[in-house]
Amino acid sequence: MLPKERMIAVLEHREPDRVPIGELASDFEMTDRVLGRQTYYRSKWREYVAEWEGRRDEIAYSYSHDIVDLARKLEWDFVVVPLVPGRLSKPKKPEMLGEYTWRDASGKVWRYEPSTGGHAMMIEAPPMGIDDIVVPEHFDVDESRLEAVAQAVKDVGGTHLVVGRIPEGSFPLVETVGMEEFLIRMVTEPEFVAKATASVLKPALAWIEAMCDLGVDAIVECADYCGNQGPIMGPHRFRKFILPAIAEMAKLTHAKGKYFLKHTDGNTWSILDDLVAAGVDGWQGIQPNIGMDLKLLKEKYAGKLCLFGGVNNETLIAGKPEEVVAEVKYAIRHAGPGGGLVITCGNTLQLGVTHENYMAMWSATREFGKYPISL
Repeated sequence: MLPKERMIAVLEHREPDRVPIGELASDFEMTDRVLGRQTYYRSKWREYVAEWEGRRDEIAYSYSHDIVDLARKLEWDFVVVPLVPGRLSKPKKPEMLGEYTWRDASGKVWRYEPSTGGHAMMIEAPPMGIDDIVVPEHFDVDESRLEAVAQAVKDVGGTHLVVGRIPEGSFPLVETVGMEEFLIRMVTEPEFVAKATASVLKPALAWIEAMCDLGVDAIVECADYCGNQGPIMGPHRFRKFILPAIAEMAKLTHAKGKYFLKHTDGNTWSILDDLVAAGVDGWQGIQPNIGMDLKLLKEKYAGKLCLFGGVNNETLIAGKPEEVVAEVKYAIRHAGPGGGLVITCGNTLQLGVTHENYMAMWSATREFGKYPISL
């Protein structure tokens, strides 16, 4: 089977020839290693500086080719492609408050931590009231931001499932006042939260339409809602403020004849029924080590939700290859029969994931993932 055929089979809860494999994203360390060259794709500080210096075309070219090349090298069955910086934007170097701390043009303060290599975190936001929020009547997409998506459709759209990653359209923390204050306003100023969500949902829907028209096979939205104990705003407020936006995105995606995928890690047990009811076809972000057990998930959601996961990031970073293999075997044994399983890590291929462990994951999926499952 072609990778795309394999992915469509599991998304429709049919058994393909083998369990598919792939990743939502890969940080630069693994990409550099596999491709043998430096990438701008998820390269954090490297990418920030390049954009400030006006090297937008270099970033877009890297995304457009490195994501596809990585999927080919690792023989992934699907390719997730985000937006790239637009030609219309002309960013300048921000006000530097420290070596890795800066204030952007909107007044938000960001900090990057080179020792961990994670994404820059917003640590301060200027005051914002409900009247400062603008919900656009119409959102015009900047087509230059779709360059990597268009290139992926051209290069592997006939063979692989191409997934367009849209900007987050359901939980506008970064766009407004930051996590703590936004959660407080869910209690103290629900009108602010509703208007803020509407302001990001409108662009997200426009990007869905544009990506689907370009020829992607699926859409993924990646806002995180949960910690290790459950939804950080509680299930009730999740359903009130966030779930309607997810349903709107899924509805449009389905109207375009595509699959709607959702990433959110953490303990999601209390909201998984809601995600299914909202129209989510596949869920990525499964963390077995905090209780998101593939056996239990399969028992409850067989035929309803395609599961993307199986291996803990902690195991890929600090474990041994035999521990990785054991997690792959457990996932395939309990969640593979009947389709509906794609082997991925529990989040993204973060810095620290060893090449040896990832290749153990890849090899185990190939060895034990043949249908019919015989483990």
